[in-house]
Amino acid sequence: MTISSSLNAGVAGLNANATRLATIADNIANSGTYGYKRAAADFHAMVLYGDNRSTYAAGGVRSSTMRLIDERGPLIATSNPTDIAVDGRGFLPVTNIGALDDTSGDYPVALTTTGSFRPDENGILRSASGLVLMGWPAAADGSLPDVPRDAMTALEPVRVNLNQNVANPTTLMNFGVNLPATETMAGASGDPINLTVEYFGNLGTSETMDVTFTPTVPGTGASNEWTMEITDTATGTVVGEYILTFDATQGAGGTLASVTTVSGGAYDAATGSIALGLPGGAIDFNIGIPGEPNGMTQLSSSFSPTAISKNGSPVASLASVEIDENGYLHAIYDQGFSRRIYQIPVVDVANPNGLVSLSNQTYQVSRDSGAFYLWNAGDGPTGSTMGFSREESATDVAGELTQLIQTQRAYSSNAKIIQTVDEMLQETTNIKR
Repeated sequence: MTISSSLNAGVAGLNANATRLATIADNIANSGTYGYKRAAADFHAMVLYGDNRSTYAAGGVRSSTMRLIDERGPLIATSNPTDIAVDGRGFLPVTNIGALDDTSGDYPVALTTTGSFRPDENGILRSASGLVLMGWPAAADGSLPDVPRDAMTALEPVRVNLNQNVANPTTLMNFGVNLPATETMAGASGDPINLTVEYFGNLGTSETMDVTFTPTVPGTGASNEWTMEITDTATGTVVGEYILTFDATQGAGGTLASVTTVSGGAYDAATGSIALGLPGGAIDFNIGIPGEPNGMTQLSSSFSPTAISKNGSPVASLASVEIDENGYLHAIYDQGFSRRIYQIPVVDVANPNGLVSLSNQTYQVSRDSGAFYLWNAGDGPTGSTMGFSREESATDVAGELTQLIQTQRAYSSNAKIIQTVDEMLQETTNIKR
């Protein structure tokens, strides 16, 4: 009976609009929630066909809901360096703080597009809601291991307290010194020139080495030759001895002409470096390339250290951590240097809307989402990672309020249909009277 189908259609309309109202309420309630993805309700007509098609039967409507995970909210700047957002379609890997109690090391990994992470009392980067950032730990020299990109088993919780104090040994020293040309001429005194240079050892200790320059004094003319002896002051051991010959021709005068190794590490003319094997650690001791004016020189009659620089520092304490656009998490130390400690991959799936929605704006890979792949941030289709950033809610409050008005009108109209059918049925029962 068509009047009964009208009643059923009205009831279906009430249910469908109630579902849409629930999605609108959820969206508006989360309009201030970082990383929230808008929910949407779609309506689908139901068509019924009886034996006699001259009589129409109302099939009504049914609704379906989905989370529009591929819609992204705008990024805003924050003051926390480990407020992280993905500028693209990718996701950050996270786990729940409760999973860290599992001693097996098998952490369930979920996905999120943004998070405000801060170190807790154990140095673990986590959010206030208990989400723990996951990444691949780097070696002490900042290198990263080769890991499978189609599995999450190599991911570990990010722990910054493991890098609280580090040594920063000297590995490179640029040694620019001008030697007096007059000391290699006939009749010169031949007195050696001494210079003490500090460097930092592998354990963060301050060490020194003495560099002695002894001129070769000829009987006549000028030799333009010096013997450089490098001594480790802690042991008194000579770690290198070299004969330096300088060019006296026009144009290239005063620059290194050649370096002859007597003992110690070899001199590389292509880079201008000597590989010094000091007890405190190996150092590339750069004295300049032959013919180039930016290394050691022999000019005029004055000795001067023109440009001595080195890397390294005393033992440093962790000041903060920051992430760059390539997903590298850097530890920033109070001695003014940084070290790469983790790489945070960006996860991509074929169908983001097929992910299973969990609490706290997290998602889980499902059959509908397709297989996942762990990309380097900034590579591929996933986008880059942004520090000092959060992703705002994808809710458009004005649009939701407009839909709220439409839904209210539609709900009232369906209620009116039920009321009309009720009155018509009442008229039918009145025929008997």
